[in-house]
Amino acid sequence: MPRAHIKRKSTAIDMTAMCDMAFLLLTFFILTSKPKTEDLVPVDLPGSSVLIKLPDDVATLTIGQKKVFFGIEGEAIRTQTLESVGQKYNITFTPTEKSTFSKLPSFGVPIANMKQFLDMDPDKRKAFTQPGIPTDSVSNELFNWIIDARRSAKALANKELRISIKGDSKEEYPTLKKVIAILQKQKVNKFSLITSMRAAN
Repeated sequence: MPRAHIKRKSTAIDMTAMCDMAFLLLTFFILTSKPKTEDLVPVDLPGSSVLIKLPDDVATLTIGQKKVFFGIEGEAIRTQTLESVGQKYNITFTPTEKSTFSKLPSFGVPIANMKQFLDMDPDKRKAFTQPGIPTDSVSNELFNWIIDARRSAKALANKELRISIKGDSKEEYPTLKKVIAILQKQKVNKFSLITSMRAAN
């Protein structure tokens, strides 16, 4: 009796669900990723072999070319800080200026020139060479920015603002010493130093 031949069918796998899952994951990562902001001055970070991620609730002091720049995380904290510092120097900012400032990741402009800086076109503002925040004994504006940012973070988020210093590995020591002295005046003795992931020099 001849053997019965069963017709073999090719296996078909429906990949629709896998494609949907891949696009959902891709969309999630794109929407939740944080774009890297460029520094206002070129900063050659010192090397380190220790890897610790920078937290989100942090204020960053960037030091380069003998200038100091200040960046605060959180739009509400930035706006509140601008209002507080403005009151100390009798400067009132418009809602448009506050909105513009709330989107600045970092800045280095004296408070007297802040309104003019915020009123610039975005392209001109980006091309503008910022002189840095004054840190001298006569006009120590950096002290006020830091203390008001800390108070704003405490009032709005009910947490202590963490401070990080991002300094050039070849930066002159006196500028860094000034910044640390300002922090110590506010009894901030714990702060982070941002480094790059490479062998320490």
